[in-house]
Amino acid sequence: MPAYAYEALTPEGKTRKGVLDADSAKAARGLLRAQKLVPLAVDALAGAPGATGSTGTGARAWGKRRAFSPNQLAIWTRQLAGLVSAGLPLERALTSLTDESEHPAQRDVTATLRAEVNAGSPLAKAMAQHPQEFSHVFVAVIGAGEHSGSLGMVLDRLADDLEEQQNLRAKLLGAALYPAIVCVVALVIVLFLLAFVVPQVTAVFARSHQALPLLTRIMLGISDLVRGYGWVLLIAMVSIALGARWALARDALRIKYDAFFLTLPVVGRLARGYNAARFASTLAMLSAAGVPILKALQAAADTLSNQAMRDDALQALVLVREGAPLASALGHKQRFPPLLGMFARLGEQTGKLPDMLERAAKQLRAEVQRRAMALATVLEPLLIVVMGLVVMLIVLAVLMPIIQLNELVK
Repeated sequence: MPAYAYEALTPEGKTRKGVLDADSAKAARGLLRAQKLVPLAVDALAGAPGATGSTGTGARAWGKRRAFSPNQLAIWTRQLAGLVSAGLPLERALTSLTDESEHPAQRDVTATLRAEVNAGSPLAKAMAQHPQEFSHVFVAVIGAGEHSGSLGMVLDRLADDLEEQQNLRAKLLGAALYPAIVCVVALVIVLFLLAFVVPQVTAVFARSHQALPLLTRIMLGISDLVRGYGWVLLIAMVSIALGARWALARDALRIKYDAFFLTLPVVGRLARGYNAARFASTLAMLSAAGVPILKALQAAADTLSNQAMRDDALQALVLVREGAPLASALGHKQRFPPLLGMFARLGEQTGKLPDMLERAAKQLRAEVQRRAMALATVLEPLLIVVMGLVVMLIVLAVLMPIIQLNELVK
């Protein structure tokens, strides 16, 4: 049964907005009139059965914002898990979330899901119609939970995984935020000094036809370059960035670049640990939900942002399909951390693969957090020192002609 968003007048003359289920827009208006409401507007929700302009293939409209942010999706999943685990039927749980939603976009998506479920569709199938909101991993876990009859437990586990991913991203962002701010401020200060301060001060000494110190001449050359060709340099940098993005959109180049990135001393280990933690967590969640290992490997591989590691995961899938143990398949190219292979081997030997993979994910996340905080701790004073040295060189370039002139006067 389709869902319709409505706007109507109450007998007191107030405007009321909401969502209801009806066979058609005409039936929806009839239901509103039966409630002594005067319908002003009745529109089918996008994605609902029979909705005009519905993106049945799940294509995301250009410029359309997501209804759920990652944090909001985790909260919504936790709320749905609590309602379902408490014994509330799925349709009533979705109705409750629809009525209590404070965001119109979230309310519309939830109402559409409720309409699909009320019409007899599985929740996973209804969510699959909104790929911009629910990833294929999310849908696969929900489908496995519905199939096994443990939807509440699966939803709770899914909420845990979403919250852990958000916590890891927040800590990595927090570790990188201060160094990024310092870099931007330093760049702005240096450009200001080179473009405005250095030329005005050194121009006084240039008119004296006195030979300027080497450092001053270098700074003047850089200043002239920034002032005369600044826009050209900016356009060149933007063009290089766009060209690099276009080149990295090609699979072959992206795999080579990502493979090289993993070999970098510090950030490479961070990228490897982050991707391995995400892979292990997703694989553990899908395995615990009862998803077949080959399908779980495919879904977990699709969550990897590093294409070289994703390619390794897909090759591991092929090896597992041919009968190889998961641990040896993951260690085939040695891009995944040995810790993951060790826990996968223990899980296969003990028959507790999901538990062992989850332990591996926790240890990898902790290691990534530790390395990120250590890197930020080193970068913060280092960037300040570098910024101080650059400013000191600029000041020296200005002061050296003054010192030289004083010596000549003496």
